[in-house]
Formats: sequence, C-alpha cells, structure tokens
Amino acid sequence: MKIVIALDSFKESLTAAAACDAVVRGFRAVLPQAAYHCVPMADGGEGTTAALVAARGGKWRDVLVQDPLGRPVTARYGCLPDGSAVMEMAEAAGLHLLAPAERDPHLTSTFGVGEMLRHALDGGARHIILGIGGSATNDGGAGMLQALGVRLLDEKGSELPRGGAALSRLARADFSGLLPTLRNCTLQVACDVNNPLCGERGASAIFGPQKGADAAAVAELDAALAHYAAVLTAAGLPDKRETPGTGAAGGLGYALALLGAELTSGISLVMQAAGLANALRDADLVITGEGRIDGQTRLGKVPFGVLQLAQTQGVPVIALAGVLGAGAETLTDDGFTAIFPSIAALAPLADTLAQGAANLERTARQIAAVWQLGRRG
Repeated sequence: MKIVIALDSFKESLTAAAACDAVVRGFRAVLPQAAYHCVPMADGGEGTTAALVAARGGKWRDVLVQDPLGRPVTARYGCLPDGSAVMEMAEAAGLHLLAPAERDPHLTSTFGVGEMLRHALDGGARHIILGIGGSATNDGGAGMLQALGVRLLDEKGSELPRGGAALSRLARADFSGLLPTLRNCTLQVACDVNNPLCGERGASAIFGPQKGADAAAVAELDAALAHYAAVLTAAGLPDKRETPGTGAAGGLGYALALLGAELTSGISLVMQAAGLANALRDADLVITGEGRIDGQTRLGKVPFGVLQLAQTQGVPVIALAGVLGAGAETLTDDGFTAIFPSIAALAPLADTLAQGAANLERTARQIAAVWQLGRRG
C-alpha cells in the first residue's frame, strides 16, 4: 500500500514537513507495512522555500541583504539538487521585518530582493523559483531592478532614492548595466493574485492599506506607479501594466514580468517543483491539509490543488485541518473523500498551536483505522 502525505504548513504551529511527519506517525501506528511518501507543500507564500527544500533534499544558503528600509538582514533561500534556487521575497522585503510604526510604502524598497537574486545567480543558479507573498513594498520592483544593475534616473540624471513615492520623479531608465546572467536564467514566480499594476484593482489600492498607506497615500502611490510604467513603456520595454499578477507584491510582479519571468499559480508551481505528480503514481491514498479549510480553499489553496492533481490519477484524497470554517462541508462535492478537523478540545490559542503535532498524529491514526476497516470490507 502506498500513501502520499502532502500537507501545507499549519501557520504558527507546524512547518509543512513537520505536519507531514505527524500524519505519518499516526498512520504508521495502524498501518506499519505501508509505504509512505512525504511531499511537503506550499502555495507560493510563506513556507514555500522550506517545503521545496524538504521535498527535494535541498540545502540552505544565507546572504546578508538590505531590508525594506535599507538595514542589514540575513535572508535565507534554498538550493535544490538540480542547481535551482528557491526563495521568498519576504525574506528580504517582507512586512514582518518592520514594526507597525515603520510601515510606509512611500519609503520601503525591494532592493534586498535583487540582492538575493544576484547572490543566487553569482552562485551559478540558472533556474530560480520566487514566491512573492507578504511584501512590505509598493515600489513596482524598482529597488530590485536597481540591485540588479538598472539605473533609474530623475531629470537631473541622479539616481532615484528608494521607495514607491520616488517613482513619480523617474525621467529615464538605463538597463545597460543589468546583470548579464539574467539572460540565461529562467525565473518562475509563484503569484496567486491576478491584479494589474495600477487602478482600482492595482497594487496600491488593494494591497497598500495593509502596508501603511491611507487613502491619500494610495492615490499618490498609484500615480507614481503609473508614471513609472509609462516611462518604461515609452522607452521600448514591454507594456505589462495590465498583465494579471503584475500588481502582486506592490508591483514587484510587474518588474519581474519585464525581466521575462513567468507568473504562475503558486500551488501549481510548487507541485511541479516538488514532483508530486510522480509521487502520486500507483498511490492508494493521499492525505493533504493545512491549518484551516473552508469554502475559500478552492481559491488556489494547497488542499484543492493536491485534490485536482490526484483526481487526474484517480487517487482518493482525505484532507486534515486544524479547524474547519464556513463552506468546508461543500468541498466533498468537489471530490474530497472526507475532511477532518484535528483539534480535540477547546484550549487557549497558544496551547492549541503547541499541540498541533499531537493533534494531527492522533487524528491521522483514527483515519488510518477507518481506512483499514474499509479496505477489509
């Protein structure tokens, strides 16, 4: 019997790899002879690098870069056995790196993301997977471009300062110094939003408020991004302003698209990179899950992506969650065999998070017992 375990992280409780291990322990207590294949999952946001490093047997690299406000911070990314690099922009430019009072998208920059990319390229990586969730920035990826050798100049020929507000002063862009190794690199970007760069559904309007922008700042930043893109388009660069996903991460998706990156669904990218399709061959059962499962799980979340891939191979899927939210009961209509919560009793949040592994292991053991009974029938 072959059982594939493909869970996402349980936020603030368990990494994807730890969650998979807990489920294996529970199943193995009942079905010790089964073959277990753990493929930790993520959807392109937090935990993507850890999931792929665990699934592919990669190694970690540390690099000193600049945080959103230009301070030194150690960013971590993964190197996979095939030479690919996998990283998350939030390691260098994430909202979690700033105290609430420091959040100001007028000033925050993606420069550190460019430094991280440069480090991987200088180390020989020619395929880079980049997750772009959790950003603190609204600079259209300008900081990243500057770190990669692009000069963004004002009317006097001076380099623009960093941050989203300065983009309104852009007069000319010089791409002649762009890092040459980018030409031979494949960039895959895990992007689970389809927002354009500007406008009422753009980066500033939709994501700016959570980064510290009030209504006036949103309008100012949106105008600055529009000017920035207009200057680059007039200079002969591809017009990517309306391309779905270019508004992701404060417009970082836009700059990555200019560099030829492929913006794609996070869960699809991770499943491909982790080799989940191969793991599913001849499988008897898949266990997937994450901290919360509800009606929104259909919108690009790990359990639903795993379900859709498993259905192509006719493998039944059981989902495990910490808690079930509104609409979870409707997901069996989409093909889940069953969906189970794992929290045993009411408890303070800190205790519940600390008990995550034990709760998963216990629930998995009961699922295995029922699964074994069904097979006997």
